Formats: sequence, C-alpha cells, structure tokens
Amino acid sequence: EPSQLVLTARPGTSLAEIDACLREQNQELAFEPPDLAPLLGTAPNIATLGGTIACNLSGPRRVRVGAARDHFLGMRAINGRAEAFKAGGKVVKNVTGYDLCKLIAGSYGTLALLTEVTVKVLPRAEKTRTILLFGLEENSAISTLSDVMASVHEPTALAHLPANIAARSSVDLVSNAGCAATAVRVEGPTPSTIFRCEKLRGDFSKLGEVEELHGQRSATFWKEVANVTPFVTRRELTVWRIAVAPIEAAIVTAAIGSKCNAEWYYDWAGGLIWLATPQSDVTSNNLVRDSVASAGGQATLIRAEANVRTITSVFEPLPAALYKLSARVKQSFDPKGIFNPGRLYAGM
Repeated sequence: EPSQLVLTARPGTSLAEIDACLREQNQELAFEPPDLAPLLGTAPNIATLGGTIACNLSGPRRVRVGAARDHFLGMRAINGRAEAFKAGGKVVKNVTGYDLCKLIAGSYGTLALLTEVTVKVLPRAEKTRTILLFGLEENSAISTLSDVMASVHEPTALAHLPANIAARSSVDLVSNAGCAATAVRVEGPTPSTIFRCEKLRGDFSKLGEVEELHGQRSATFWKEVANVTPFVTRRELTVWRIAVAPIEAAIVTAAIGSKCNAEWYYDWAGGLIWLATPQSDVTSNNLVRDSVASAGGQATLIRAEANVRTITSVFEPLPAALYKLSARVKQSFDPKGIFNPGRLYAGM
C-alpha cells in the first residue's frame, strides 16, 4: 500500500526485488538493511525480507530511524505446534495485544516460521550528502560524532574509518586521503540538506581537512560501511560485530589492539564496531569477549573458520537467569525444538 507507507510480502521475497518495487514509488526500507552475503562468502543480492527481519539486520541509518524490528509492523506465522497465528497489523494504529513482532525480530528463526511480513516504508530523501573530516584520532572522532548526533543537524549516519580501513574504500576521496576518515551523512529536502551541510563544514573546518560526497559516491561509501566491505576479501580474518556504548568504543578497540593484530572501524557514531582478528585461537577469542564484556557490550562472532566455531559461541553467553527465561520463551513457541535447534544457544 504505497499511500499507507506499508509493504506486505512473503518472507522469501528478495530485498533486491523489494528495493526495485519501492524505487518505483520513490520509497525505501528506512532501516537500510545491509547485504552481508559477500562477507560470508556467498553471492550478493540474495538476502530476503524474512531473513533480514529474523536477524534484525540494520544499517547505518539505524541511529536515526531505529532497527529493523522498529519497522516490523505485522506478521503471519506458524509455531512449533503447527498452529497458524498472526500479530501486529498493516496499519500502525490498528496494532493491539502483545507486540510479538519485537520478539520474533532477532530470534533467528528459532521461535516460528514466518509466512507473511508487513513492514513500514518511508519516502526516499530528496537530497543526500556526506561530509568527510580527515585525520582525527579515534577518541576525538567518536567524541565529534557524538556531538553531531546530539546536534540539530539530524544526521542519518555517522562512521569513523581508521587510515588502514579508509585506504580500502572504492571512493577515491576516502582512499586517497592517506589518513583516517570521519563521515557524517545528512538527508532531507534540498534546501535543508544544503544548509546543514554548510554548517557542518564550517564546524569541521576547525578540526581538519573537509570534503563532501554527493550522489553515487555517498551511496557507495555507506554501502561499504553497512556491508562490511573492508573485510570481505580478507578471508583469513575472523570477523566480530561488537555493540557497545560509544564512549567505550575506543577503549575496547585499544584493549584488543594492544594484544593482537586486530583491525576495526566504527559505525553508529561508535555504537557499532566491526572488528577483525587474524588469530583464530581460544586466547584471541576470549580477549575479544572479555574486553567487550568489561565495557558492558556484546560481541557476536560473524565469520570464522569451522574449527573456531566449535570452540567459540557465536552469541554473547547469557547469564543463568536470562538463559532460563529465553528457554521458557522457546518452549512456549516451539516445545519440540523443531525450529533451528541450538542456533542461538546450546540446549535451546
């Protein structure tokens, strides 16, 4: 329903097909779902709507519009008892009862089989620009991004790429700079976007060299950030997705980097760290988990060799109380353990 800004589709519908359909209406999935297939060694553009919702995958725009689960309005599904049920609705104001959509999003297909998905869509921005600030060290960059996030400029994406990561970008202004790149994206009506960019350029010019990305180069840059492109071809690297408070981000990476030859970059103004380590042993894995846990964050193992996965849990281990609660939820939806047994945690 283009006029209602909602889209209903089968969960197996590809995101590429959905994007093409929405482009005809000048609309988009605002949570900017990433395409992690190349990172995992498979072909691009095969991601589906259902898989994206099940994994709650959200791109750089999450800092402004929320995660995939925040755009998940309604569903039809089948539980482990072979009972069909529905939750939510196709119009926001009609949603009543328990918000099961929030529960199903991010459950990795362990609770129910989706048969229909309804999500909110939004109009595409009239104008998009990205301001680049070069040469900041990581603490200063994250502090700057936090200030911009709290400002009136309404940024829709904020990232920092250390020099070694920036050098791998296909965007020439980023890769040829020879130093770290701090990026802020601004979107909206043309006059507003231009005005806010001018203000940001003025503020940033006091801190270092400033450049600006328009159109396709801006889109390419943020696709690389979302899709973890810097680590795609480095197949020997173990890749972690780390969620942490931005104020702790540089502390976490410094702790890990001081003890192993890790690489990383920051999205979500420092709230999301993509980190890669060449080591694939218990010591380096424990280093990542312990460093992140000490900062109150969570580390998810995204890509690793099979032997690493046998000794390291993919998801952050749960405290006993939370494990029991999660097991009870699993039992209520899927008492016979049919859906993805052990996908999240052993015995569940």
